Amino acid sequence: MTDEIHIPQASPVLGYIAHRDEIDAAVAGVLARGRYVLGAETEAFEAEFAAYVGVRFGVGVGSGTDALHLALWACNVGSGDEVITVSHTAVATVAAIRLRGAVPVLVDVDPETLCMDPALVERAVTPRTRVILPVHLYGHSVDLDPILSVARRHGIRVVEDCAQSHGARYKGRRTGAHGDFGCFSFYPTKNLGAIGDGGMLVTDDPALHERVRLLREYGWQRRYVSVIEGTNSRLDELQAAILRVKLRYLDEDNAKRSSHAADYNRLIDAPALRLPTVAAWAEHSFHQYVVRSSQRDELAAFLRKRGVATLVHYPVPVHLQPGYSSSHVNAGGLAVTERAASEVLSLPMYPELTEEQLECVAHAITEWNGF
Repeated sequence: MTDEIHIPQASPVLGYIAHRDEIDAAVAGVLARGRYVLGAETEAFEAEFAAYVGVRFGVGVGSGTDALHLALWACNVGSGDEVITVSHTAVATVAAIRLRGAVPVLVDVDPETLCMDPALVERAVTPRTRVILPVHLYGHSVDLDPILSVARRHGIRVVEDCAQSHGARYKGRRTGAHGDFGCFSFYPTKNLGAIGDGGMLVTDDPALHERVRLLREYGWQRRYVSVIEGTNSRLDELQAAILRVKLRYLDEDNAKRSSHAADYNRLIDAPALRLPTVAAWAEHSFHQYVVRSSQRDELAAFLRKRGVATLVHYPVPVHLQPGYSSSHVNAGGLAVTERAASEVLSLPMYPELTEEQLECVAHAITEWNGF
């Protein structure tokens, strides 16, 4: 037994190695052309990714957090307004709300999918509610139809947090194509990951598209002339070129992730362990393969001794984190969220996992379960 890691939980470098020649050629092309910010590569990637999602417009920005922030800004969210979201998420979701000076109103998650519980949304609506922000967590979509129905009744915008759901579908349509905005992160470990940071907003609304294009670069309609206030959040040409290469392989890579998940389901023999749920209306993209156990920490330590890395997504709900504990509204209790935070464990998951590695992880879990 050892603490040396043989199977990492994620390995973005393998995604580069798998397409090294194409990525190197794309980067070399950008370097040779000499246009490094908001050039032809970014414009092409915006169009290609929007088409992939199934909407008309894409706007490349500096990060997934920026995408959420700019979406809320474009929806006129400001100081004192309320945004309904969840606490079982990356802190970026709530950080983007606070960047607008708005108040996160936190609802609990569904005990099966660990995504926003749509039954809790309407009771959280107040006259200050401007946006509902569901998070497609781990690659599993939120049950969107009831949420969209609430939003329509109350005249509220819907911004989808798709940072973990590239290629996932809800009722046959990709996440990001249902609300007013879909917001994506291209952090290196994502299903579609850059070699650096990056993000994108997608939308079918021409007016929202134009507003975000202004907001991401100082409100410029033409250079150095700001028609509205804005900021600086631009996807650079190198990352756009890399992402264009990797986008061509996204569906293939997601299929490998789904195959790995099926192998885990088949190989893991641990009745005390709760395996991921996939709802009938969802097509999971398995950004993470997340199991649940009341002995989560013991299992993680056991796996580490056998050279298997794991991570916890996420160990402390946002409402319990010191930096955000006083800036939210707790809408009706977060018992499911708090229990999930004590139980969830992400196993190794990336397209390049080998059959031998999958079997090693599964057999170690089965061994642990027998103790």
